[in-house]
Amino acid sequence: MANSRVLASVRDRVVGRLRVRGRADRGSGAAAVLIFALLFMSLAAFVVDGGLSISKRERAADIAEQAARYAAEDIDVEALRTAPAGTPPVINTDKCTADVVDFAKKSGLDDVDAGNSGCTLTEPDRVEVSIQLTYRPMLTGFFYDKPIVVHGTAAAESVTGPAN
Repeated sequence: MANSRVLASVRDRVVGRLRVRGRADRGSGAAAVLIFALLFMSLAAFVVDGGLSISKRERAADIAEQAARYAAEDIDVEALRTAPAGTPPVINTDKCTADVVDFAKKSGLDDVDAGNSGCTLTEPDRVEVSIQLTYRPMLTGFFYDKPIVVHGTAAAESVTGPAN
C-alpha cells in the first residue's frame, strides 16, 4: 500500500507538471500556421498574377499580329488597277490607324485600349502596329490596386507572287 501511495504521489506530480507546461504552450502553433498561410497566399498571388500577366501580353501580341495583317490587306485598289503589270500593291497607309482601332474594337478591347492602339510605322508595302491592353491583377490587388497596361507589337508586309 505504501508503494501505491508513492506511485500515486509521483503520478500526481508528473500530471500536474504536464498540465502547467501544456498551458504555457497553448496557441504557439497558431502563430506558425498563420505565418505559413500568409506566405502561401502571397506566393499563390504572385504565381496567379504572373501567369495572368504573361497571358495578357501574349493576347496583346496576338491581336497586334492580326491587326497588322488586317491593316496590310487594305490596299489602294485604284492605284493597283492603273499601275503597270508587276507593280506590287500599295497599302492605304492613311487608313492604317483607323483599321487597327476598328480591328481592336472587333477583338473585344475597350474604347480606351483601342484608342491607344494604332500604327507606329507605315510604308507603302509594310505596316507596324502596337496594341494596348489593360487589366487588373486578381490576387495582388490587395497590395497593388492599379490597372496594369501591356503592349503587343507586330508588323505585316504586303507580298505578292507571280500571277497564276
